[in-house]
Amino acid sequence: MTPEVVRRHYLEAMGITAWASRYQLPNARPTEACEWDDTPATPTPPRERLQALLDDAPAPRSAPVETPPPSGEAEASPSAVRALLGERSEATSKPAETATAPTPSEAPVAKEPLQFRLSCVCIGGRWLSVHPGEMDASEQRLLANICQAAGIAGGSLPEVMFFKWPPMANAFEPEDPLEEAREGVNAFISGAASRQQWQLEKILWWGGDATDPDSQSLSKVLDVHEEQSRTLALPVWQAPSLDTLLHSADTKRNLWPALHALAQDWPVSGQDDH
Repeated sequence: MTPEVVRRHYLEAMGITAWASRYQLPNARPTEACEWDDTPATPTPPRERLQALLDDAPAPRSAPVETPPPSGEAEASPSAVRALLGERSEATSKPAETATAPTPSEAPVAKEPLQFRLSCVCIGGRWLSVHPGEMDASEQRLLANICQAAGIAGGSLPEVMFFKWPPMANAFEPEDPLEEAREGVNAFISGAASRQQWQLEKILWWGGDATDPDSQSLSKVLDVHEEQSRTLALPVWQAPSLDTLLHSADTKRNLWPALHALAQDWPVSGQDDH
């Protein structure tokens, strides 16, 4: 028998239910195969189980031998015993009466994880364009046209990557939801940059919509302070969302001077390399 089967038999003998994983977590090592003993255990009669517990129980300690009271002391009368028991019951009941139940404000508050989605496109392997939610086809075309008009990217943009947080439904309750969400986004972008060999220099953050839950959550996760993302340790250029630009011609016109200034920072060598 394999060690896993032996361990399972021990757990069943101790009355502990053994649990087996029903699905494989991302990037987790596969479960080692072993021979499972699916033979149902023979039920033990309750009388035998009780007798086994009694046999395994430690022997009770012998009661101390009570010495008779000195002949000079009189035995306590029943009325004195009742009076003594009454005093003890009153003494033990006082702390229970004075104890106060915790107020609702003192009860621990459950912390729910942040929930958001984001889309990102790496322009030229240098600038990462980050968008709240999932970009549709019209928003992707608008981003490509904006970059081409500003001279940031000469051709079509690469494929859009999507990210969802939390990555699994019914995730465990986090101690610090915001900090764990920041670590998750940082790990996602760092892993993509390592696989694609990006040299990230700037973040283009197309958000700022106060009515969009994804935009509000991502603003907290990116932690932008003085045009710098503390989460990603990169400078940030901010602009309205692409959905807002699609439905507002005035917003497009107002954004053009900022796009023209942004294009001055685009490395000329990046257009030739990518």
